[in-house]
Amino acid sequence: MLLLGLTGSIATGKSTVSRILSAHPYSLPIVDADLIARQVVEPGTAGYSQIVSHFGPSTPDLLVPADASSGGKNGPSGKGRPLNRPALGRRVFGEGKESDRKVLNSIVHPAVRREIYKQMLSAYLKGHWACVLDIPLLYESGWEPLCGTIMVVAVKDAEIQMQRLLARDAHLTEEDARNRVASQWDVRDKAARCLSRGEKSGVVVWNDGDQEQLKREIDRVMEVVRAGSPSWWSWLLLLCPPLAVASGTLTYLNGVRMKKSWENEKVREKAKL
Repeated sequence: MLLLGLTGSIATGKSTVSRILSAHPYSLPIVDADLIARQVVEPGTAGYSQIVSHFGPSTPDLLVPADASSGGKNGPSGKGRPLNRPALGRRVFGEGKESDRKVLNSIVHPAVRREIYKQMLSAYLKGHWACVLDIPLLYESGWEPLCGTIMVVAVKDAEIQMQRLLARDAHLTEEDARNRVASQWDVRDKAARCLSRGEKSGVVVWNDGDQEQLKREIDRVMEVVRAGSPSWWSWLLLLCPPLAVASGTLTYLNGVRMKKSWENEKVREKAKL
């Protein structure tokens, strides 16, 4: 089974691409890291308790207000009031807030990782030819080597990204939006890193246009992806688990090699400056 790593940056259209890949004619299983990240910090989970314990004393509005609409003091589930995500976002995003962001990531990422592995295994056992790992921070969180192919959803015009973010999240000020964009790697750098993997190991979906243009772009790159992972190979991996393990190991080692190659190239470029 091909692990297709799907990534991008905030407001580049990655979620739209994920939705298209999950529908006909592709019908691919989606392992959505954002959705999982929400689930692992719901009231009653260990992640929720850790976040409230660490950020609660210094973030008065960390939880949604205790009114009738939010289920009162104990929230709709009876396990506590939900996190006030805009307030948590303001706490961890922005200049000088790297340490807070690291703490939040150290709470959320391990729980997310465990659930991702479970869903990947389920997709393999069901015989899917590919499974989409929808992970916004795929490069940053170390998932790159596991992916046979990486797909980056990107925009060439940075201003389009800002406009989409402000239109999507009405509660953000322009400064908030710029802080969130700046807190992530530039999506054009991600696209360049992706393409450095080679034609069938890295593809970029450029999303500067409308929905119809996006669908055509997805069709174009999926032809390349499908050519590199035919159905017969997927069935062979399913019917022969030792071969699947060997194939996965080779994919991982190749991914590590490509990752180191990119990093070494960046070091050489900096040395020339």
